[in-house]
Amino acid sequence: MANVLTRLARKIESRKGADEKKSYAAKLFKRGPEKCAEKFGEEAVEAIIAAVKNDKKNLKEEAADVIFHLFIMLSSRGVTLEDVLEELERREGKSGIIEKQERSKK
Repeated sequence: MANVLTRLARKIESRKGADEKKSYAAKLFKRGPEKCAEKFGEEAVEAIIAAVKNDKKNLKEEAADVIFHLFIMLSSRGVTLEDVLEELERREGKSGIIEKQERSKK
């Protein structure tokens, strides 16, 4: 299943500079990183609403939208899935409390 995330990240990256009439991702990239971030936020709010309403079907759909738009936002700022995975690996096995304390010391 994780491979679908890698494939999605690669597909999104390939859409930079593509025809906006044929690619939603290309359209978002063309509108700039700020719009990409805005769309991510909109999708996150929709997922939150679905969770609050305990609408599991809609939550699943909105969560997929959140992941898609997260990848768009990351790519628009030059952050790759590999960058995020490296950060998750760095944090692996650490208490969230300790990890947060370490980041606040920087």
